[in-house]
Order: sequence, then structure tokens, then C-alpha cells
Amino acid sequence: MKIRVGQGVDVHAFGPGDHVMLGGVRIPHDKGLQAHSDGDVALHALCDAMLGAAALGDIGRHFPPTDDRWAGANSRDLLQEVNLLLRHDGWSVVNVDLTLVCEQPRITPHAQHMQANIAADLDLDDSDVSVKATTTEGLGFSGRGEGITALAIVLIKSW
Repeated sequence: MKIRVGQGVDVHAFGPGDHVMLGGVRIPHDKGLQAHSDGDVALHALCDAMLGAAALGDIGRHFPPTDDRWAGANSRDLLQEVNLLLRHDGWSVVNVDLTLVCEQPRITPHAQHMQANIAADLDLDDSDVSVKATTTEGLGFSGRGEGITALAIVLIKSW
């Protein structure tokens, strides 16, 4: 058996809208996230972590923003597709650690729902998925409320 670790980072700016998608959860907000797909920075960072751990490139390689097929795509569908790519190559996810960096919206009330979505999409127990948040104490673009950053770490194993 082999094990590997991957990391992923994604950033999206706020734009017009009335909600954000984070971890597959629609969260009411006075802004949306600008993106080609649904803008779910959490799941995009997780996809990148998974792809990186398996040495399969990055999310842009598999779901390029220049391809109209992915316009408005549900990022849970992208996550499930990435999971299939890993499984095809003999890998499975062991655990996920995800951090969202933003001042608003508040993440904690939605973290358990995000955790359950990710666990379901990756065939994991909820206890194998960690979703947490932090702020930048008003510093930088996140602190000014200009966007959201997501950081993901994943452990995969071959079977």
C-alpha cells in the first residue's frame, strides 16, 4: 500500500449575487462568488488536493474554464468526478482537512452540513472530514471582504 498527501488552494472574488456555495451548501449572503462554475472554493481546493496527491494535475486541467460544459457546474459533481479519477488509478481518500478563510459569511453554522456533503461525495464517514474557518482579522483581501480563500489537505491511499 502507498499513501500520499495533497494540498489545494483556491480563491474567488465576491461579485453580485445573493448566496455563496461552500462545501456544496448554499449559504445566503449579500454577494456571490465570481467563477465559471458555481464558485465553490472549498470543493475546488479539495479537488486540487486530491488531484495533486494522485499526480493527476489540477482542476483547471480536467475542468477548464474555457470549456462551456463546465459553465455554472455544480462543484459536487466535479468532486465526484475527481473521486472517480482517483479510484480509476487505484487511489481512495482517507481523510480531508479543509479551512475556509473569510470574514463573511459565517462558516461555523454550516460546517457540519459541508462535512456531511463531502463525506457523502467521497464515500467517507463524517469523522474523516474536517471543515473549519478562520478570519484574517480584517487584513488583506479576505479581511476587506473582497473574496474567500480555501485551503485543503487530503490523504489518499492505494488499494
